[in-house]
Amino acid sequence: MSSLNSTFFEIEVDGGVAHLAMNRPEKANGMSPDFWEDLPRLTKELEQDMTIRAMVISGKGKHFTGGMDLSAFGSIMDLLKSEPGRSSYEMRKLVLKLQNSFNALEEARFPVIAAIHGACIGGGIDMISACDIRLASNDATFSIEEINIGMTADVGTLQRLPKLMAPGIVKELAYTGRRFSAIEAKDWGFINTICDSPQDVLVKAIDLARQIATKSPLAISGIKKSIDYARDHNVADGLNQIATWNGGMLRPEDLMGAIKAKMEKKQAVFADLLQSK
Repeated sequence: MSSLNSTFFEIEVDGGVAHLAMNRPEKANGMSPDFWEDLPRLTKELEQDMTIRAMVISGKGKHFTGGMDLSAFGSIMDLLKSEPGRSSYEMRKLVLKLQNSFNALEEARFPVIAAIHGACIGGGIDMISACDIRLASNDATFSIEEINIGMTADVGTLQRLPKLMAPGIVKELAYTGRRFSAIEAKDWGFINTICDSPQDVLVKAIDLARQIATKSPLAISGIKKSIDYARDHNVADGLNQIATWNGGMLRPEDLMGAIKAKMEKKQAVFADLLQSK
């Protein structure tokens, strides 16, 4: 865990909960190159620490994030000036790399909770779509911004958002790029809870992460894997997947420990997953 450092994120680990706070408030937490490098690296490093059972992502300052830093588009334009076939090949590589930064959140063994306030624009939608749970303050606003700069969103929004809310609504928002509110996002099922203030949303996100951290990490990982699997497969495949999971992973220690604690009206304590050697 000694390598948990970042030029973009402020990192805090406490009681089984990791908190990554985007710390570039003077630029509305615009996603500069170090963001795209650090997010997947930190997520994967935290995964290796089996005491970590949940993660929260927030943003410092007035806004959650303004999306991709505009300076990044300069390098993209330079890339597109090269020979068409080769520049297209490199452009595809770049898009896949950016996608993998958010895939890391979805693939993590632990739940990831987004604590959103202020503006969440463009790449911010891509990121929170890859999180497990989204909480927002009542001042939060959202926008699939890419259409407003003449491009199609390509880092996960158009793939994940229709799994979270009605495709027709997603199309309207992607076609127009209009801002939508936390109330609209909650009504559509995109946001779990609306909180009174930016401070409150972070407190609630940390509290929720701590609650999750008290549960069996093996069962939590199984829930995340099974729900995501069911999203991408039919019901029969999903039922087969969870039967196989529990056939291999359901063991008496967690099960009987939880039942015993419940009968004694105590908080069950679950062992961490095994640390990789």
